[in-house]
Amino acid sequence: MPKKTEMNSRPARKLRADAQRNRERILEIGKRVFTRDGAGASLDEIARQAGIGPGTLYRHFPTRDALIEAVYRSEVEKLAAAEQRLSAAKPPLEAMRAWMLLFIDHVSEKKLILPVMESVPGGSTRLIESMRGLIHSTFTRAVRRAIASGDLRADTDPDDFIRALVGVFHTTAIPGWEQSARRLVDILIAGSRAGQG
Repeated sequence: MPKKTEMNSRPARKLRADAQRNRERILEIGKRVFTRDGAGASLDEIARQAGIGPGTLYRHFPTRDALIEAVYRSEVEKLAAAEQRLSAAKPPLEAMRAWMLLFIDHVSEKKLILPVMESVPGGSTRLIESMRGLIHSTFTRAVRRAIASGDLRADTDPDDFIRALVGVFHTTAIPGWEQSARRLVDILIAGSRAGQG
């Protein structure tokens, strides 16, 4: 019998294709139902809408908190993956701008599920902090590509973009904040373009 340390060092087994599809479907439906019904949403209803049995749902997500956390993590991971797709399809500056606009949409949608995130231990702050590194590295990568392409000045600091947009998101209770954030994206890009004073 393998030693415990050997067993623990083995890489996690990838989910079978059907199990992966079930997981993704649960997360998609979970986001929709939690947004609509709040933290008390019926997990059986989520399973029903996902076209699976409750047992399958609980195999993937043994608790309500685990499902809520996974829904949020999945949304952030999709956002990061979108940056990679955009960078492969568009010139660096266009890709960066498009991704920053997607980030604004992400925050707008997060507002809807924030009360649900507050129901887990540690609340929304813990969940957001747990994914901050991924958001930061994605932001930084997008800005650095635009610098490397010569579109943005060499002294552009990716953190300036992050701080500016995150600052706007502290005003999400004010009507029209999304339009303001989108304008800020263009202001930041215009002020950081190569050749600008």
